[in-house]
Amino acid sequence: MTEISGHTGLRAGATAVVDESYSFACMRCGYGWEQSYEIEHHTDADGHEFVIYVADGRVVPSPLNRPTCQNCDGHVVRIMRPGRVASAASAASTASGPSAASASSAASAGERHHWHLSDLLSPFRRAS
Repeated sequence: MTEISGHTGLRAGATAVVDESYSFACMRCGYGWEQSYEIEHHTDADGHEFVIYVADGRVVPSPLNRPTCQNCDGHVVRIMRPGRVASAASAASTASGPSAASASSAASAGERHHWHLSDLLSPFRRAS
């Protein structure tokens, strides 16, 4: 859900900030990740509105225009609502089998897990 918040320390001219989060899955290498953004709304000198995306305190390009995989730099990236990667991680940790056990132990140890596309999509498959 989108929420407008009154952040202090806005960049000059920002009229509002919207917090958005997205889940991403690379269709090339299968890597999955999530990112939160502060979307600052501005108006230029001519009265035209524009937005600036900020992630981890840095101005970044819009993730909606041409997302780039953080793993392979590919541009065939699926954008999903927030929580998709986390829900796939949760589903994998509750599944049985050695790969789920290792994913669960890596997650509990705070290690970064490389998610494959099949991991991300498995919770959405129909049971046969």
